[in-house]
Amino acid sequence: MKIICIGRNYADHARELKNDIPSEPVIFMKPKNALLIPEKPLYYPEFTNDLHYECELVVKISKNGKYVREKFARNYYKEISVGIDFTARDLQQKQKEKGLPWEIAKAFDASAAVGSFIPISENLNLQDLHFQLKLNDQIVQDGHTKDMIFTVNKIIEYVSQFFTLNIGDLIYTGTPSGVGPVNVYDKLEGFIEGEKLMEVNIR
Repeated sequence: MKIICIGRNYADHARELKNDIPSEPVIFMKPKNALLIPEKPLYYPEFTNDLHYECELVVKISKNGKYVREKFARNYYKEISVGIDFTARDLQQKQKEKGLPWEIAKAFDASAAVGSFIPISENLNLQDLHFQLKLNDQIVQDGHTKDMIFTVNKIIEYVSQFFTLNIGDLIYTGTPSGVGPVNVYDKLEGFIEGEKLMEVNIR
């Protein structure tokens, strides 16, 4: 199982971090041990003083595939959830300033929280979904998949040129604006269309 993440897929988020809006999907990866299992707390890493949340729609791959065409991509997933791409923002900035890769800021253990998965019904439009993140009961991210620069199916087409997709792989599809820091004892809750699918407690 691998975790494939898409960066800068919402224009407002790209702008809030002063990044250019991409013309192609920006891909980075997280290893299997980055997955934070539902109901498990996240222990604040000792190597950062600026841990941020980034809430995202997560798609679970249900069929192996390579060079998947966009028009056939819908056949490769059946379930979705909401997740958090935790980022050590201070480490990321240091790595970027040096022109170095920033896996240590994005791919550390338990950096990919994910909620419970729900099946995609026939009448559900993946590009017309509302999702939210609450921090200590206050809404901090309020996203809509219609605002994605690259749709889920386009992401699958692009990613599968480079990496074979395998059953169980997770695709984190990008975060909207509103990212910010977390502290010890914070509680994060993720929702799709008002249904709570995820809770992460910081310890």
